[in-house]
Amino acid sequence: MTQSQREPESGERSSPSRRTVLAAMGTLPVLTAASSVATASGAVAVTAAATAVIDASATRQTIRGFGGTSHAAWAGDLTAAQRDTAFGTGDGRLGFSLLRIPVGEDRSGWSRDLATAKRAAELGATVIASPWNPPASMVETFVRGSQTDARRLRYDMYGAYAQHLNDFTTYLRDNGVNLFGISVQNEPDYAYDWTWWTPAEMVRFLRENAGSIGTRVIAPESFQYLRSMSDPILDDPTALSNVDVIGAHLYGTPFANFAYPLFKQKGAGKELWMTEVYYPNSTDSADLWPQALDVGEHLHRAMVDAEFQAYIWWYIRRSYGPMREDGQISKRGAIMAHFARFVRPGYVRVEATAQPASNVYVSAYQGGGSTVVVAVNKGSAAVSQQFTLSNSTASRVSSWLTDASRNVASQGTAGVSNGSFTVTLPARSVMTFVTG
Repeated sequence: MTQSQREPESGERSSPSRRTVLAAMGTLPVLTAASSVATASGAVAVTAAATAVIDASATRQTIRGFGGTSHAAWAGDLTAAQRDTAFGTGDGRLGFSLLRIPVGEDRSGWSRDLATAKRAAELGATVIASPWNPPASMVETFVRGSQTDARRLRYDMYGAYAQHLNDFTTYLRDNGVNLFGISVQNEPDYAYDWTWWTPAEMVRFLRENAGSIGTRVIAPESFQYLRSMSDPILDDPTALSNVDVIGAHLYGTPFANFAYPLFKQKGAGKELWMTEVYYPNSTDSADLWPQALDVGEHLHRAMVDAEFQAYIWWYIRRSYGPMREDGQISKRGAIMAHFARFVRPGYVRVEATAQPASNVYVSAYQGGGSTVVVAVNKGSAAVSQQFTLSNSTASRVSSWLTDASRNVASQGTAGVSNGSFTVTLPARSVMTFVTG
């Protein structure tokens, strides 16, 4: 994307709808044994919910992680302290384990994102890269509808372009960063300011040239998870054999379109990543509450409905992003941290009662000898929520809370009785639970 395309003052594309901002209110969470649910003294009325059953034997996708994009040419580089905030895992950190950077069309600019990529890798993050344009010498203009200066990669340059992507991968490796994967093109179907690809051109490149790329290949990165871009890849065995990750963006994608049956049918051995989004918009402050809870539901649905293995935000540091311009974690960022800090790479999502009450969203993950449960309560009332861990020997559970006044605040440890524990989820809050 061009910088102006992404900035709210320059007409950055907005979410399909803007939620009404309500006054935030909540109660202190109270953990109890399953047999006796307590509530905070003087708390507002608590709604009872159906039991959320966590079935660790019913495994789903393996999680690669959560993260964001750093694009120094457009947004400035992260400072050393901001890199540690983004990719560290302790208190006051975002816990990001994924970083996405641009593949510059001019190799003279490849060093711009190197410092952030190196530090992210040192902290254990996985780095991927996406190009917005090939080198100018490989591009031709054409007429596309009313656009008279549309750009596309010349057919006789497909091989040279694959080598360009290899050269970028080699540059990073020579400078201490092993790139996990590289995309063919950022948003080939929303390319008014960069390079267009038709589905047929994408398939042709994948069939004939992607096999020569020396790292994992990501495609097609449709701006709206449009199946007209990814279906042809899944339907072409040769093209699909040269792709490792089906990548998608979720700008304006309705929740009803998150599930992808064709990928389940034909994507065996491939990964499914969400490689860019901001949500619900780029015009409001990331600290606006309770609107920031929309990020929690979006993350939940990306994990549960879409079964993505990765969730990558657009700019890491932005007024609407997980990190404010002053380097502090925003409310949207705190909600991302409820997933990123505790659901680590290699954890596996397991089956859970996804919506045990109205406006309550639950997902669960297993890894590192623990079960991690993330519960989002978007409702205006507190909810008494029982969690039952099937076939679990866990004896205790630790919890963290974000609400109107707290960010990923530790709530201590409580016991688990016969595989169950109960918590009062405060109104308009996110909580993460980790068994031990």
